[in-house]
Amino acid sequence: MNESLFSFLTDEHRMIRDAARDFAQKEIAPIAAEFDESGDFPRETIQKMGEMGFMGIEVPEEYGGAGMDTLAYVLALEEIAKVDASHAVIMSVNNSLFNYGILKFGTEEQKQKYLRAVASGEAIGAYSLTEPMSGSDAGTMRSRAVREGDYYILNGRKSWVTSGPVADYVVVFMMTEPEKKHKGITAFIVDTNTPGFTRGKKEPKLGIRASATSELLFENVRVPVENRLGEEGQGFKIAMTVLDAGRIGIAAQALGIAEAAYEASRQYVTEREAFGKPIGAFQGTGFKIADMKTRIEAARLLIYQAALAKEQSKTTGKRFSLEAAMAKLFASETAMFVTHAAVQIHGGMGYSKELPVERYFRDAKITEIYEGTSEIQRLVISRLETGLR
Repeated sequence: MNESLFSFLTDEHRMIRDAARDFAQKEIAPIAAEFDESGDFPRETIQKMGEMGFMGIEVPEEYGGAGMDTLAYVLALEEIAKVDASHAVIMSVNNSLFNYGILKFGTEEQKQKYLRAVASGEAIGAYSLTEPMSGSDAGTMRSRAVREGDYYILNGRKSWVTSGPVADYVVVFMMTEPEKKHKGITAFIVDTNTPGFTRGKKEPKLGIRASATSELLFENVRVPVENRLGEEGQGFKIAMTVLDAGRIGIAAQALGIAEAAYEASRQYVTEREAFGKPIGAFQGTGFKIADMKTRIEAARLLIYQAALAKEQSKTTGKRFSLEAAMAKLFASETAMFVTHAAVQIHGGMGYSKELPVERYFRDAKITEIYEGTSEIQRLVISRLETGLR
């Protein structure tokens, strides 16, 4: 990255980026392979990240956050992801999917009670929209919330919940008026200590294995009305608005993964020799390096554009769906392209667990799937650009 071109980066931006880079190298790098192998949740380092302000970067200081902007968030997240995508997605969910939704749609009481704990790293937040039979089409969800006096009774089964096995609080979406489909969804903040709430099976995943993912089960879970996020029927709007922010986080995660794979490859092609010269001197390898670098820098520009659009929306109220979708689509596909090329460049060693390249490859794939598949991103972009449905 030619940093001199980015004059909009302040000393504060550089400070949090450098702090994240230093923390990732010293605290996460030594344990990343171990936690990937075991699949255990890295609670100790996540707590330290909270203490450093990484779990609530955009949350105002009065609610326990760092009070910084979206650009600071993506800069820090990118550095964490370069070392370990699992730590990065835990950080992304806390910041984007949990904190952002409560900050934008929550009451003052909800901000004080839930934001402060999660933004400071004292607690873990999660976001639960997907169900076993309801993914990209949220209007088909089967979970139900029925109001009884001052409570809602929640019943249902949620799936693929990042941080589900360890979360203290979950923003969950359920049908309150099923006949209205998308317009009948309502959001709730659920304390996972509430009776009737249980955690289902932990998912055995291809990548991001240290990021705990599970089903969540709700059996007559009584949630007070004051825990409703927004109004009844506003859930789908909240979910999509929050996902716009989440997609910027996943784009930054994808960028970090791609950069790690690229840097490993760039070094390798100058050291590994074949037929009497470094393999990077051969066009078949050199052109891969050129394409990897070009896509990474293009992804970075789209992510920065999306971050600035989100920041602008705080004053204008304008949605940043287009910028977020483009950044997420291109960055995630870049991560897959770059990590695939990195494995190929490293040959047999790229396929071996002795090097982290195979982990980057496994971790990259999920960025094309969660928080909206690449197909959904293309649908969002095309609809926004053409106005056609």
